[in-house]
Amino acid sequence: MTDVTSAKSARRPHHWRRDLIELAALFTAVAVADAIANLIGHQPDGPYLLMASAVALAATAAFHTWWARRHSHAPPPDTDTGAGPGRLSADAEETVGTDEPAETVLWRMRTTVRDTPGALAALCIALARHRIDILTLQTHPLAEGTVDEFLLRAPATLPAQQLTREVSAAGGSATWIERADAHDLVDTPTRVLGLATRTALDAAELPLALRQLLGRCTIHSLPALSITGRPTGESAPVEGVLEDTVMRLRDPSGGVITVERPYLPFTPTEFARARALVELDARLGPRVPRSEDVLTLPEGNEITVRRADRDDLDAALAMHGRCSEHTLGLRYHGPVRDADRYLDHLLSPRFGRTLAVQTASGRLVALGHLLWDGDETEVALLVEDDWQRRGIGSELLGRLVTLAVEAGCESVYAVTQAHNTGMVAAMRALSLPLDYQIEEGTLVITARLAAVPAQQFAPPAEQRFRH
Repeated sequence: MTDVTSAKSARRPHHWRRDLIELAALFTAVAVADAIANLIGHQPDGPYLLMASAVALAATAAFHTWWARRHSHAPPPDTDTGAGPGRLSADAEETVGTDEPAETVLWRMRTTVRDTPGALAALCIALARHRIDILTLQTHPLAEGTVDEFLLRAPATLPAQQLTREVSAAGGSATWIERADAHDLVDTPTRVLGLATRTALDAAELPLALRQLLGRCTIHSLPALSITGRPTGESAPVEGVLEDTVMRLRDPSGGVITVERPYLPFTPTEFARARALVELDARLGPRVPRSEDVLTLPEGNEITVRRADRDDLDAALAMHGRCSEHTLGLRYHGPVRDADRYLDHLLSPRFGRTLAVQTASGRLVALGHLLWDGDETEVALLVEDDWQRRGIGSELLGRLVTLAVEAGCESVYAVTQAHNTGMVAAMRALSLPLDYQIEEGTLVITARLAAVPAQQFAPPAEQRFRH
């Protein structure tokens, strides 16, 4: 809108109908006054009555003038800045322009409020009082009350303890809060659909999807049968079980998936989401992405690196038969005769991811495992004797660590013997911060993944193959 248009629209319209009515009323009043004056003027007290009438008329006119000015659509006073509706004055605009935005942080907060009208409004007012912006809000209905989960943007100067106190004062109870990051800005339906897609493409993604869906929690996949073939006694009904901070879901393979979160009880809504992911995994059945990388060894032989699953059990057993007792002992840390019993568990996508290396003839010569172990992640390698010291172990380890990074793992650990120089060298070649722990000849090497950029999660260039 131009200035001319604004000026025209700001003028007061001319009310000619009202002026015409006032003029007619004036003539009528004069005629009536003349008739009354002629009538009263011939009376003994006529002059006094005329004077009293004149005073009353003057008082009435003065009151009318005051009333009209008070309630008319008069133009704004001289002190008005001229800013129209929805606009700021020049001084106000200058003030806003010089107000620098304060530094903010993201918080994830969960609290329980009464299921009564106005309870949530009181909580939102308390947050607004401290200039806290509510980015997302989820509600989890309970039998009594409602659990509200917020993603908040709050001033960096507001400590978590004070925020918790303010929420409690506004009616919130059982309040839990932790720092969030940009990944939490994705809305819940989009995040759940993404997790479902990942689970549909790869059965090994189910434990990771559950962890990302439910936050910090510990997940254990317990088989129905032990490695020795005996029943473990672990089971759960088809509909699952929810017990405060623990949920038990039936594993499609016959075991049970136990999810624990001691610091925060699960809600029925979270339980329903987790059960839906497990049901999706059960309906799709076993599945592993069939991608392959063909690599060339320094001596010119070609090998293929791919994902492995239980379909490779016979080939893995045959590789065990070609490995020496020393090699199997370094890998399984126990009686060599029990090595074959571990393969069915290790090749299951429920417990992690396995990479296999096969020759051009199709013979399996190496296995690399990335195993979900509750809150931790284990890496393990087995390379057939005749194919050792060719860089295969370093290649597998680098790929396993890359998978761990993509899965959001903070660290990986390897359990080996103190004299296993090959495994120690492969871990050191990752160029990651390492922690060593030795107990009765067993060496545990932990690599921290969050300490360096992702591009460093690979063996040095001179130890890698040519693609």
